[in-house]
Amino acid sequence: MNSLSGFMLLVVMCLGFGLMEPVMAADSSNEVPLPLACRLANYGPHQDIALAHIRDMGLKYVFIRIPKPDDVAGILEDMNAYDLQVLVVRGDTNLSLETAVDELAAQLEICEKLGTHYMFLSPKRHGASKEVVCERLRRAGDIAAKHDVTIVLETHPDLGTNGAVHMETMHAIDHPNVRVNFDTGNITYYNEDTDAVSELKVCLDYVATVEVKDHNAVLESWFFPALGEAKVDFSAFFKVLREHGYTGPVTLEVEGIKGIEWSVADRKKALEDSVAYLRSITSFK
Repeated sequence: MNSLSGFMLLVVMCLGFGLMEPVMAADSSNEVPLPLACRLANYGPHQDIALAHIRDMGLKYVFIRIPKPDDVAGILEDMNAYDLQVLVVRGDTNLSLETAVDELAAQLEICEKLGTHYMFLSPKRHGASKEVVCERLRRAGDIAAKHDVTIVLETHPDLGTNGAVHMETMHAIDHPNVRVNFDTGNITYYNEDTDAVSELKVCLDYVATVEVKDHNAVLESWFFPALGEAKVDFSAFFKVLREHGYTGPVTLEVEGIKGIEWSVADRKKALEDSVAYLRSITSFK
């Protein structure tokens, strides 16, 4: 090779690297970190260690049950002490009762005091008609809007069993402040011959929060290990979310395996492994 040929080859190589580098940088810069919360319930009877461990895992957000009004100040103090924020609150009411709307109104006020914009709800009818329950949730949606909160309905029977049922419920309620909390593990726990990615695509436009939970894909099998140890395709799941421009909350849920008693160390390791696994797939804050 003469000197001129060598020089031209060097120019081509430099140009090639120059063209490749912006593409790689663009892919990274377009990925907005998602807020990742950990449920306190993941710690079972050991919730006294939860906040410190969540902080030590490098997380900033938690998912908690709705507290009593008198406990709000203490919770905010704890959040401040551990440099954490309440991202999602689990509400609770019996939607078959007329008092449900008033109960939710009080809980939505607590959400605002905690500074959270999402209230999780498991939407069971308890024998009431779907029309009555959806009307109550619509009224609750009006109240939620006043507190800048979105009520998110869990992937549970009988109003959120799968993607199609989620869609039916969303259309029946028809309120911008009532949306879907999509649970990756509950899809195959409550349904056969489907998967989390397929069902997500059905109701994606209405998904405001997601819970990431692994499962062995056996109907009604209580098998919810650390993420990455069962059957949920989380890489494909987050690919769909990212392509849709999702930037909402992601809650980590590890509920364990029936018949296996986890120690404190076991629970901590399952959560640490799950966080590491999630961070290997996409970026979180």
